[in-house]
Amino acid sequence: MAVESIALVPAEGVGDGMLQFHDPQSGCTFLVGTPQADPMLWADFMAGALAVYRHYGAEDALEYDTVIDGHTTTLFCVALNSSGRAVAGVRAEGPHRHVDEVHAVASWAGLPGESSFRRMVADQIPDGVIECKAGWVARGVENRAQLADWVARAIVHCSALLGVRYVVGVAPDHALPRYRSSGAKVAWWVPPTSYPDERYSTVPVWWDMNTFRSEATESQVRLIDSELSELLASGPVPPVSWTHGEGLAPA
Repeated sequence: MAVESIALVPAEGVGDGMLQFHDPQSGCTFLVGTPQADPMLWADFMAGALAVYRHYGAEDALEYDTVIDGHTTTLFCVALNSSGRAVAGVRAEGPHRHVDEVHAVASWAGLPGESSFRRMVADQIPDGVIECKAGWVARGVENRAQLADWVARAIVHCSALLGVRYVVGVAPDHALPRYRSSGAKVAWWVPPTSYPDERYSTVPVWWDMNTFRSEATESQVRLIDSELSELLASGPVPPVSWTHGEGLAPA
């Protein structure tokens, strides 16, 4: 597998067809859209994610070769710094028709708590479930903490833009405070596992759009509302080929 280093994205024409807004405080531009909307930006997003995951020896969890074609990704969120470099992001899969499509659940196969995890997600699917994966922030970048907070908010943006009630994922213990800040709950009844390897204690997490405001911090809720308003004002929501209750349809 050959991967180029993170490219500097040209200032003009980046993310055409994607929702976006500029944040003067961080100096970053935040974009949300489909991989097909800007294949070069998608490649930069994945290269940035790979560099971070590889640094921590966790690149297998990224499943780069499987997802690089973009076909399994419904939306991705990416932050560009003032130089046009991709410095943070997260991607979403779904909405899912069946619990077996949810990678987070599949990763618990044969482990304690598998049946409880499956039951939770299966019960959520009628109201819409997406899975958010590959959250990352470039090492050594300015405003790293603020960008990590934005990644947590971007997960909520994906759910709102796709019109689903639930988001599921998995997170290591050290990342839980960040995700909880945007409303994530921990499936405490599912025992943690060592994923992607024994260095990590990883647990299932989920967001409920009906209750996330009572779980999230006040500052994150304010920013979620402000950012989502700016994203929606920047253009039409990207087509997602999904109608509530019908599942993800072929494009």
